[in-house]
Amino acid sequence: MLKAIRHQVNVLESVATSSFAAWRGCLVIKAIPQPEKPIILYDMEACPYCRRVREVLTALHLDVEIRPCPKGGRFFRPEAEALGGKQQFPLLVDQNTNKVIYESEDIVAYLFSQYAGRSVPGYYQSKAWQPALNSIGSAASELRGLRATSGSRPEQGLHLWSFEGSPYSRLVRERLCELEIPYTLHNLGKEHWTEIGPAKQRLKPGEYRPIPGGKRDEFFQQHGRVQVPYLEDPNTGQQLFESGRIMAYLNSQYGG
Repeated sequence: MLKAIRHQVNVLESVATSSFAAWRGCLVIKAIPQPEKPIILYDMEACPYCRRVREVLTALHLDVEIRPCPKGGRFFRPEAEALGGKQQFPLLVDQNTNKVIYESEDIVAYLFSQYAGRSVPGYYQSKAWQPALNSIGSAASELRGLRATSGSRPEQGLHLWSFEGSPYSRLVRERLCELEIPYTLHNLGKEHWTEIGPAKQRLKPGEYRPIPGGKRDEFFQQHGRVQVPYLEDPNTGQQLFESGRIMAYLNSQYGG
């Protein structure tokens, strides 16, 4: 009972984090074909600058390989330093262009230019007041996803279907970061305004049907619904919806 109450409190805190971020990272601006080689992001979930990059990845419908680098992390921080020369995050590595980029503003500009062929739209441009609000947003979630915790790591990376603004998905990403579990982040942003709202009560009433031919449609064809977070663990064969169930699984399977 107490665990269930605590989980709902965490969900409300995550809603506050999304609100401070003005709910960026929910809607897709332009669906981009996935590049030939995966993009890699050395990331710290609670970092507001990393959040800016993840917001844009959702806006462009781009999947990314997440290498969690929480404070005190032992696995991917040295790897990031070897690639870029310092332990600073976010760090984007694009194997398609051999680019290694620090600084969220530079990464955002690169992603829009390289993959959308355009400048950064106003909604995603850096504003003077954003760092303060984004930091408050991280504090609202009690800085979960900031520091490494003990646990075991899987042989193979996990797969998470998510979008940045989803409060439920954030809880799972925070735990994956703390446990330093690498995963493929499959962005499943909302492709049309009629999809705004939670999976069971979208803005448009009636039976939900995603836009034909899109990533959401592909997910719908496989699972009969579009709901995030959704986790697949190739190490155990587990396939899970619902943040509470996923968190319980991660803690049981990989927690210290």
